[in-house]
Amino acid sequence: MIHSFSASYAGHIVDDHLGLQGMPANDRNYSNEKLAQAFDWALDFAQHLDGFGYDELWMAEHHFQPEGYECIPNLLMMGLYLSTQTKRLKYGCGFNITPMWHPLRLAEDFAMADILSGGRVIFGVGRGYHSREVETFGSPMLDADANRELFEEQVDVLLKAFNQESFSHQGKHFHIPPPVAYRGYTLEKISLVPRPTHGPVEIWQPLVSGNPRGIDFMAKKGIRALLATTPEPLLGQRLTLYRDACAAHGRELALGEDTALGYRMFIADTQKKAIDLARPYYEEAMKFAAPLGLLPLKPEQIAAVADPAKRRGVQLPTLEDAVKGGSWLCGPAEMIVEHLKSVEEKYPGVERVNVAAVMGMPRQVFKDQLTKFAEEVMPAFAK
Repeated sequence: MIHSFSASYAGHIVDDHLGLQGMPANDRNYSNEKLAQAFDWALDFAQHLDGFGYDELWMAEHHFQPEGYECIPNLLMMGLYLSTQTKRLKYGCGFNITPMWHPLRLAEDFAMADILSGGRVIFGVGRGYHSREVETFGSPMLDADANRELFEEQVDVLLKAFNQESFSHQGKHFHIPPPVAYRGYTLEKISLVPRPTHGPVEIWQPLVSGNPRGIDFMAKKGIRALLATTPEPLLGQRLTLYRDACAAHGRELALGEDTALGYRMFIADTQKKAIDLARPYYEEAMKFAAPLGLLPLKPEQIAAVADPAKRRGVQLPTLEDAVKGGSWLCGPAEMIVEHLKSVEEKYPGVERVNVAAVMGMPRQVFKDQLTKFAEEVMPAFAK
């Protein structure tokens, strides 16, 4: 049953000239002072959530975005800092883009954050989706097979580093440790110093495409799944695939167990009012995501999203479509409660729900929505 609520903030500072009639995504270019405000926004949201009974704040690691959409390059530093400014809130890494890291450096940095925060940083891994950042760091993104191969080996190294007092690894990309002389002996094993002290380390990964190989890898390694803005019937299909994959590796789960469901939401007196108020944020998110291949759109639709001159006669997805599919929750609080209660019935293993700040949603608007959700939705679910 649902009992844990969290929020997501990807690090945007965009909050004007929104929607399909607003500024094109590629025309946005903010000053360094403005971009750095993402850290202040994150602090503001964290303290707000901490006071309203939320359990976690999830943030995203991204790089090189003068457009102002995702401006937090290091989640472990951010989470550790925020843990010093709040009392109980945990901070989810959603997600450390693993191909841009050396896995031992990522393991070390998480171990420090785990110890210094008192276990309030939650580890997460992802393969990435921005060619500009992953390829710039010298790792494959355009070659999806190479990206997955590298990622899977990195996860193997991370798990050894977290769980074994000393270890070795011989793979295609990493040879750990190198067979070098050290103080009179040849290295054969190495130890992460220190290892995380709050364990076993809980690892999360986004479940995006429903690729059976990827889901099987998650199940095999005991990685938990976040399914964000996934409409029905895809949501049910992917939860079933995950459950069945875990069973194949000896872990019997209820449908939805070891997963979190992510939604975008807007609460207002009526569903029509909520949709009308949220529409600019829905459209801004589409402007950001469509050219990156994150939405199931045709080439002419992607071109129309990016360029108003190409929009004539092209039918684009609407917020009404997203609400109907259940990936956006718009309406009075009682309507959102009703939807989440139906989720509990369909997927009895689900315990965690995440509500996200949408690209372009102003700081105060998101805080107001978080307040309404905490006061009018969360009390309907057992803590």
